[in-house]
Amino acid sequence: MTATPGVLHLIPITLGDDQNALTMLPASTLATVVVLDYFVVENEKSARRFLKSAAHPRPMRELDIERFNKDDNEARATQLLQPVLQGRSAGVLSEAGCPAIADPGALLVAAAHRCHIRVVPHVGPASLLLALMASGFNGQQFAFHGYLPVPRDQCGKALQALEDASRANDVTQIFIETPYRNDAMLATLLEICRPETRLCVASDLTLATEAVHSMAISEWKSTNHVVGRRPSVFVLYAR
Repeated sequence: MTATPGVLHLIPITLGDDQNALTMLPASTLATVVVLDYFVVENEKSARRFLKSAAHPRPMRELDIERFNKDDNEARATQLLQPVLQGRSAGVLSEAGCPAIADPGALLVAAAHRCHIRVVPHVGPASLLLALMASGFNGQQFAFHGYLPVPRDQCGKALQALEDASRANDVTQIFIETPYRNDAMLATLLEICRPETRLCVASDLTLATEAVHSMAISEWKSTNHVVGRRPSVFVLYAR
C-alpha cells in the first residue's frame, strides 16, 4: 500500500536571534511547529535557537534537522523529501524570515511540487513586505532583485537601470545588501540616483532597534545618515 505523502510546511522565523517566537508568531504557526519532528533548515544553529524559542516540547537531540543551503541542488532537495513522500510532514526554516524568499528553500519547494507534495505557507515576519509597507511607495507594482553586483561600477549601472525602470513603469524596486556593505550601497545610491528619486532604508525590522527612513535622494544627502552593519532592506521609487 502506497503511503499518503506528508505536508511541507513553510515556517517563517523571527528576524532577530534575541526575539521570542512565542510573542512574534501567530498561534496557528506555533501550533504547527510544535508537532513536527522533521525540519529542513538553512542553518542548524539558528534553527535550534528558534525551535527552543518556540517552546518545542521535544529535546533538540530527538528532532531530525537536515541542512539545505545555497550550495545544495535538486538532487539533494529530492533526497530530503523522501521522508515526506513516505508520510512524514516536514517544516522548512530559513536563517531569518520567510523560507523560499531570498532563500535557497525555493528549490526545495519546487521539488515538492514536482513530487505532488502539498506545500503550506505559514504566517510570520517577511522583511521585504514589511519594508515595502513602511516605505510609502507603490505597493501595486514592485520587484525584488536580491543582491546587486558588488563592484562599484557594476553596482552603479544596476542602480541606474532600476531607477530608469521604476520611472518608466511606475515600479517600486526592492533589494538587499550584506550588512557590512550597507553604507557603501547608500553612498552609491546618493551618487547615482536623481535628486527627486525616493529611497527607503528599513533596518532591524521588528527589533527594538528598528529604523525606517523614507525620503527623496536630495533629502538623504543632507542627513549624513549611517545605516551601520545591521540587516536592511533598500526600497527605490522614481516617479
